[in-house]
Amino acid sequence: MTVKLGVDKHVELKQVGYETQGTCILEQIDLHVQKGEFVGLLGPNGSGKSTLLKQVYRTLSPTTGSIFLLEKELGRYQQKQLAKELSAVVQETQIQFDFNVYELVLMGRSPHKSMWENENKHDIALVDQALAQVGLQSMGDRSYLSLSGGEKQRVLLARAIVQETDLLLLDEPTNHLDIHHQLGMLQLLKQQQKSVLAALHDLNLAAMFCDRLYMLEKGVIVCSGTPQEVLRPEILERVYKIQTEVTVHPITGRVNINYLIPDHVSS
Repeated sequence: MTVKLGVDKHVELKQVGYETQGTCILEQIDLHVQKGEFVGLLGPNGSGKSTLLKQVYRTLSPTTGSIFLLEKELGRYQQKQLAKELSAVVQETQIQFDFNVYELVLMGRSPHKSMWENENKHDIALVDQALAQVGLQSMGDRSYLSLSGGEKQRVLLARAIVQETDLLLLDEPTNHLDIHHQLGMLQLLKQQQKSVLAALHDLNLAAMFCDRLYMLEKGVIVCSGTPQEVLRPEILERVYKIQTEVTVHPITGRVNINYLIPDHVSS
């Protein structure tokens, strides 16, 4: 059976579920990302954000439901074809060999090359540009394994950028980054005007950069919508077990979340 989607939907999950060893991790997930949209996945640890992303970049396969990429079932893509359509920056990247930064970023060009084809001037220009965009232009010769956690994260983002895909999947992309580089990375992604699906922990950063949000709790989407619709005190208290004051910033017009510390904690 062929399911026809709206032409503006870059990726869509329909009734996706995932179980492992008898435990339900995701249940009846309905989610989509429009072309050019920045969509955030929120929820506490263990809510299913990373597992959901793994369904899309095919590290895991759904137990139930279907995933579509550009109106085509995800399972129908060959691996190299898929790598031309989406790139991912994930938490669990294991680099086994001691590549330098330049070599690792250049690997992002692999989907566009034949097996024995060398890099060309276009590839080199893309790598140089991406390293400059993430502020690592002077570190091309550095060993990747010698880098700090934040520097490694920026290298992996540069690799994803040179892959030149229109869809980018991000699992906690601001992990290990100081606030300057957190803002810089998310602003860079926003400027790229790609379709982005990102699991995020920082609620204020999600409010600042995301067009829409999905809130997960125990593998279920409990609400979705704009930051103003999702980041409400009653929802945050239910999902995160915290009390908040939510205001609209007078300059940016964005939602701003203030965390209220209970008296027994502050004392």
